[in-house]
Amino acid sequence: MVERCKDSTVLLFQKRFHEGLVRGEVTVTFRRWPKARVKVGGRYRCHPIGVLEVDEVARIKVGALSKADAERAGFSSLSELMGYLTSGPAGAVDDDTELFRIALHHGGDGDRVPGALDTHIDENARRALDEALKKLDANFAWTAGTLALIAEQPRVAASKLAVKLGQETAPFKEAVRKLKRLGLTQAFEVGYELSPRGLAYVSSVAPALRKKNQ
Repeated sequence: MVERCKDSTVLLFQKRFHEGLVRGEVTVTFRRWPKARVKVGGRYRCHPIGVLEVDEVARIKVGALSKADAERAGFSSLSELMGYLTSGPAGAVDDDTELFRIALHHGGDGDRVPGALDTHIDENARRALDEALKKLDANFAWTAGTLALIAEQPRVAASKLAVKLGQETAPFKEAVRKLKRLGLTQAFEVGYELSPRGLAYVSSVAPALRKKNQ
């Protein structure tokens, strides 16, 4: 909830807040930014759930936080919210610590690929993905190794992952975008992770993936 985003195109939330955001139960977030990185009316990607729309941006001091604020931010109590704020990279807070209070709501799937949040792959879906990856591998077999590397090293900079595969950064990023269009990966401020669908697919074909990656 208080993770920083590199720019105003992405808002990061821990996985435990995703369901509440989609269902409209989490409607505010508090950020310890030096200046506002979002604006009222802005639409910001939040992987992997889609788009969040900002309704209000205001300055607030920690001492003014209430139990209602905590609950709207996805916490069960004010003390839980306070503990979470204190655990962030900026360290301890006191009553005079300033935060940005951002009111927001889920604005739809945005650029999220339909099915990316699926945690189960049925036989038809698996076969369709097999065929799609086979086409991507037509000239050079790279998909298995890339999926395996992202699974093993989530949120590692693309430049570092590319080196491990003997590639330049730009072509590697373009390759991963092709996997994202299949709903298999998701991008973060730094690096990538397999999406729920990607995890389910890799799990379903793990022996074959390991063999292709050797």
